[in-house]
Amino acid sequence: MTVVPPVISAVELAAALDAGADVVVLEVRRDRDTLPAGAHLALSDEVPAGHLPGAHLVDFAALVGPRTETSGNGPLPRESQVQELLEQWGVHESSVVAVYSPDHPSSASRVWWVLRWAGLADVRFLDGGLSAWLAAGQELTDTRPASGGGTARVRLGSLPTLDAESAGALARDGHLLDARGIGAYTGSGDDATSGHIPGAHSLPGVDNLREGYLADADTLRGLYAPYLTGAPIGSYCGGGVAATLDVLALSTIGVTAALYPGSWSHWTADPARPIATGTLPG
Repeated sequence: MTVVPPVISAVELAAALDAGADVVVLEVRRDRDTLPAGAHLALSDEVPAGHLPGAHLVDFAALVGPRTETSGNGPLPRESQVQELLEQWGVHESSVVAVYSPDHPSSASRVWWVLRWAGLADVRFLDGGLSAWLAAGQELTDTRPASGGGTARVRLGSLPTLDAESAGALARDGHLLDARGIGAYTGSGDDATSGHIPGAHSLPGVDNLREGYLADADTLRGLYAPYLTGAPIGSYCGGGVAATLDVLALSTIGVTAALYPGSWSHWTADPARPIATGTLPG
């Protein structure tokens, strides 16, 4: 069985496009007002005009399911949502789907994760995003591709997920990672919903990045070394976005991690669920 790498470099993507390979490029955009806390640190104040050749414009919200009072901020999309988008983007079972975001890497990694969860076999995160593409000497365009014609079929549940019960159990019996910033993890007396799931360890999603690129494999193995014990690993954040950087990074070193899509916004929707504070897992 061929192992599909979860990441593609700008040089590799350019070569595939030049060769006329069946590559579908997705440019994920997200309203900056909805970006997670601290995301502005990774944003460029001047995003270049244009996009990668052949890139379909993807509204981040199009791959988020209907919200309810208890769903959390980023519920998973319905099957029909994803199926319709695959058809619009012209995705086939044989397609390589390359995802990037000019806004923040976690916007792209969340879409990478959703499409893999939805059953697509070959989805790649463009390492370094738009900056890497330009650094490789590649050009941008203002032309969008035609839509329609996709034949790929959705198979939801193709990646492991956690709900509140299994996330709490994993924090006790395995390794549950909190991908938010350390301030949110530690908690504040001014915010009764801040803190973390008891037993969870802090590992912010941005720790996987070095100047917008994923850290190399040796660095990532060192970062995750305390959790590579053979026990199950999962990750959560505020709304199931930043945590996908943990899942992506672990995937590059051959480790499968589960995602808690509802994350902290779902956990705290039930006041009966326990909350730990401070710098220790609790």
